[in-house]
Formats: sequence, structure tokens, C-alpha cells
Amino acid sequence: MLIERLKSLFGDNSGESAEAGTRALELASAALMFEVARADFAVEEAEQQAVHHLLKTEFDLSKEEIEAVTEEAADSVDAATCLFEFTHAINQLASADQKRSLIRMMWRVAMADHSLSRYEEHLIRKVSELLYVPHAEFIQAKQAVK
Repeated sequence: MLIERLKSLFGDNSGESAEAGTRALELASAALMFEVARADFAVEEAEQQAVHHLLKTEFDLSKEEIEAVTEEAADSVDAATCLFEFTHAINQLASADQKRSLIRMMWRVAMADHSLSRYEEHLIRKVSELLYVPHAEFIQAKQAVK
């Protein structure tokens, strides 16, 4: 699970840590996108396709890698009790630009079904705050995706 991957990230092997860090960032990002997709209590096909497309374009993952990441991310989301484990990983691994990009990706998932629920917006706002993304950038990302 994500927690084990994050623990291995801080191990001794720097080569393996870099690869584990990249994978942990992918998993945490995918998990947060899945959280957005299910925030309104109904995961639409358009939202699932948006997650797959964003993983392919943003992380340059193959179809097999996308399937593995999405399966593991879905399991992590089901096991998670809060957003902290995902946002903590991203805060440890991602640059400010990567965090802003993730917020834009989350907006794209939320709006993929052409319907934005208040639950989706609340979740993205909460993640934005936990990632220390300024409110103005949160709003800019929303407007850019609309």
C-alpha cells in the first residue's frame, strides 16, 4: 500500500528512493484524483477516463502502469482514514509547480462529467489548503479548467 511505499522511500538506497518517490507521487496523485471522482458518491465513467488520461499525459505512464497505479490508488483510498497520508507524501515529494498541476488535474476530474458538486469543490479546496497552494491559485486553476 501507499504507506509501505512511502516508508521505503525514506530507506537507505538513493536510487531506489528516487524511483519509489516518483511512484509514491504518482500513487498519491492518483488517489486524490479518485477521491474527487467519488466525492459526490457516484464515480462516473467520464471521471474514470479523466483520471486515466491525466495519469498518461502528466506522468507519461503506459497502459499497464496506469492500470497498476489506479488499482493500487483505489485500494489506498479505500483504506485511508484521511487525506493526510496523501497530502503529506505530496508535500514531501512535489514542487510548488507539481502541486499546482495536481490541483488543476483534480479540477479536470471533478468537471469531467460536466457537473461540479459542492463535495468535489470542498475536497479540492481542502487538498489545496493541505498542500499550501494559495487560494488565488486554487481559484485560477478552477477558472482555467472551466
